[in-house]
Amino acid sequence: MLKGKQTWWFENKPVIIGAATVVGPDEGDGPLAADFDLVHPELDMQQKSWEKAERLLLEQASEFAIQKAGLERGDVQFYIGGDLMNQIISNSFAARTIGAPYIGVFGACSTSMETLALASQLVDSGAATHVLAGTCSHNCTAEKQFRYPTEYGSQKPPTAQYTVTGAGAALVAASGTGPVVECATIGKVVDLGITDPFNMGAAMAPAAVDTIQAHFDDTGRSPGDYDLIVTGDLAGVGHPIAKDLLLQDGVPMDNTVFGDCGLMVYDVQKQKVQAGGSGCGCSAVVTYGHLLKRLAKGELKRILVVATGALLSPLSFQQGESIPCIAHAVAIAAGKEAQP
Repeated sequence: MLKGKQTWWFENKPVIIGAATVVGPDEGDGPLAADFDLVHPELDMQQKSWEKAERLLLEQASEFAIQKAGLERGDVQFYIGGDLMNQIISNSFAARTIGAPYIGVFGACSTSMETLALASQLVDSGAATHVLAGTCSHNCTAEKQFRYPTEYGSQKPPTAQYTVTGAGAALVAASGTGPVVECATIGKVVDLGITDPFNMGAAMAPAAVDTIQAHFDDTGRSPGDYDLIVTGDLAGVGHPIAKDLLLQDGVPMDNTVFGDCGLMVYDVQKQKVQAGGSGCGCSAVVTYGHLLKRLAKGELKRILVVATGALLSPLSFQQGESIPCIAHAVAIAAGKEAQP
């Protein structure tokens, strides 16, 4: 199953038989609103805290994904999830509701593809037949933990990003109807010494480039083998940097469409989101809400989603540490016609 140095090749082609997304009001005002299963009109979602609202997002997305798969909660053999909160509490508490054996992971904003890769590995190896992968974020919980509470009203530089309020979940199965997961490239931690938490895009771009290069080296594929390659949340600052770095390293992206979920989820010109979207929910809602629908419609045949994450914490920032970053890439193809 190991192809090259960092890539899991899934011979049995696990299938995403159900996927769902739930988002907040800002995402509902964005260009992808029609692709989400549920849009909450208010950030608090009638909950007593921002953290409880974030948990609700994930519980609802998970329930919708299970229903779309034609299953019940008891059919889920494992749940793999993570988020940005301390001790990944959004997922740990949501797992209590889901009721399946739980594997909690932390990959910061790369968690969407980290969980999908692990779920696919469990299914492909025969360790399970139905695995749920999910992640979430909330603008107000992330701001409170990593920067300043939104109520403080602090100004942010143009390089800052806007944490997506949203959750995405996918039900991966050994058989069924839906897009297939072909392979996953697990990234390495890359740290070029950037310390500014308001410039995550620049910090994460080298990690995205490292994983994309590793994916092509391991699989023998090139950009032209994909109809679309998207990074997770490099946004307006980091995405051009990644494109330049790839070009310098001899990996021009002209033979594919090279996008970024942080630039897709919002109308960056009209919405007040600084450089674009970020957060665990960013690549999750774009992939499970928008991109899988494009695969189902036949608009895309094969995509590579490279979710990016900054592995800092408030404590590491306060101690003057730089920002270690990582990216995980998952190749998804439309239906069982996927080719080696």
